[in-house]
Amino acid sequence: MDVGSVVLVVGAIVIVALLFSIRIVQQYEKGVLFRLGRVIGTREPGLRLIIPIIDVLRRVSLRIVTMPIQSQGIITRDNVSVDVSAVAYFRVVDAVKSVVAIESVAAAINQIAQTTLRKVVGQHNLDEILAETDVLNTDIRKILDVATEAWGVEVTLVELKDIQLPDSMQRAMAKQAEAEREKRAKVIAAEGEALAAAKLAEASDVMQAHPLALQLRNLQTLVEIGVDKNTTVVFPAPLMSTIDELNHFLAREKMASQTSG
Repeated sequence: MDVGSVVLVVGAIVIVALLFSIRIVQQYEKGVLFRLGRVIGTREPGLRLIIPIIDVLRRVSLRIVTMPIQSQGIITRDNVSVDVSAVAYFRVVDAVKSVVAIESVAAAINQIAQTTLRKVVGQHNLDEILAETDVLNTDIRKILDVATEAWGVEVTLVELKDIQLPDSMQRAMAKQAEAEREKRAKVIAAEGEALAAAKLAEASDVMQAHPLALQLRNLQTLVEIGVDKNTTVVFPAPLMSTIDELNHFLAREKMASQTSG
């Protein structure tokens, strides 16, 4: 074999060795380097070289992962059956632990999230579940954080996504809401009646002090009745006395004007 052939063979071997030794770690990843089965460290993003066959580089994504938690059939503390689904957000904070401590981070978090969701929701009444979702979200996230800390994973957020109630319970809640609105309407109407009664009492005191005011009010009522060309004629009982009092009032005014003149 001549020298040229040897150079070509050596060059080919070097190229193949380089191809097997070059690894690229993305910006959102961190590499965990194993040498003969032992972790010797991590590698930052960029172009990295390893020893073929001896080294293995496991790339771990550090991005936040969105994981839907499938709907769970849960019995609440007040014995109401509900279906609750949620969504969890988590990210790897320790690449070595996420590779060494557990086989599959996503599968493990999915399973523990389902059991935690059932446990937390089952400890509350239906009204608390509907009104205090923020409290439930926080409780679920704290429990998951404790469980996943050993895996090098941080649960950043948990949100209840959907709460399905039985049809019978939905009808009962609708009736309850309707009754609550009717109660508020009756209370408001009663308060209005109380205010109106107070004003009427004040008006009656004024009319008692000034009898002519009551008669003028009666005349105003007659005018209001006749606005729509109503053929019904109403004569209040004190109408005639009103006319007499009005005549006496006008006569007194006329005499007073003549005396002053």
